[in-house]
Amino acid sequence: MSYNSFGRVFRFTTWGESHGPALGAVVDGCPPGLALSEADIQPFLDKRRPGQSRFTTQRREPDQVRILSGVFEGRTTGTPITLMIENVDQRSKDYSEVAQAYRPGHADYAYDAKYGFRDYRGGGRSSARETAARVAAGAVARLAIPGVRIRAWVEAIGGDAIDYGNFDDAEIDNNAFFCPDAAAAARWEALVDGARKAGSSIGAVVACEATGVPAGWGAPLYAKLDSELAAACMSINAVKGVEIGDGFAAAALTGEQNADAMRPGADGPHFLANHAGGIAGGISTGQPVRVRTAFKPTSSILTPVETINRAGEATEIATKGRHDPCVGIRGVPVVEAMVALVLADQKLLHRAQCG
Repeated sequence: MSYNSFGRVFRFTTWGESHGPALGAVVDGCPPGLALSEADIQPFLDKRRPGQSRFTTQRREPDQVRILSGVFEGRTTGTPITLMIENVDQRSKDYSEVAQAYRPGHADYAYDAKYGFRDYRGGGRSSARETAARVAAGAVARLAIPGVRIRAWVEAIGGDAIDYGNFDDAEIDNNAFFCPDAAAAARWEALVDGARKAGSSIGAVVACEATGVPAGWGAPLYAKLDSELAAACMSINAVKGVEIGDGFAAAALTGEQNADAMRPGADGPHFLANHAGGIAGGISTGQPVRVRTAFKPTSSILTPVETINRAGEATEIATKGRHDPCVGIRGVPVVEAMVALVLADQKLLHRAQCG
């Protein structure tokens, strides 16, 4: 069985392939009466849109979204919202070799092993093109959580990290890398250019913070806010690691170092630290919710690598076509979308149980 849906109350299903006529999402469980138009969704898709700089794939897709259902007279009706994005710049001929040989690190072999058949054009459903539908759905989710601000940025590329002492929120939208450190962004130009010109790729770390999340969202066990966030972010193409708060670094701390000490505050506790990333016992504490995701290097590269073909014979493959030299760059709006979708779902779950 294949799972193409995510969420419990605020639920979305994505559909479509990389080189099909269109892709999109169906959002179900959205509260009625919310003002919604294509103009509310398009800015987020524009952030993810390919071909905006030499540091991303040169596939030219306008990623114009259309709302096909679930909205009447500018407001959500409470019925399923269908969002569609047409594919207009496919070049399926670039994938003729992929039809017979597997790209190491990609889902080609795994898909054949599972289904015995696959859409090799751009990777089909395994392509990062699918994430456009998530970003569209995430834009709808943001409307259900007013007062929550979700902001993501690239923290490191190819192992070269930003200096948080230089963090400038306004700088995130001023460069091609969604980087809050202007000095790091300047270094990354040469780093990503080098990978692109070498026919290779590099990985990245994307950090995300959600502020304005009230205390109480989540559950103690099987719908923990942190476990839902981890599952959502891990489901993004090319993500191989997710951390909440200090993540793995917490394993090197002592109990007193890791404790988010509390003092009396005007509206609840005043926390002296946020090692837990705004989540304790699976439930939000009211602090900023912090998530980090690790994106592996893009698997489709021009550098020849050893592989096998569908007959099991040894061969080499160099992937033609247009690919991101660092897929984590365009992962920023996707991480934001998945965090928004989880938070919208958790808000409605909380309201369902606690009123």
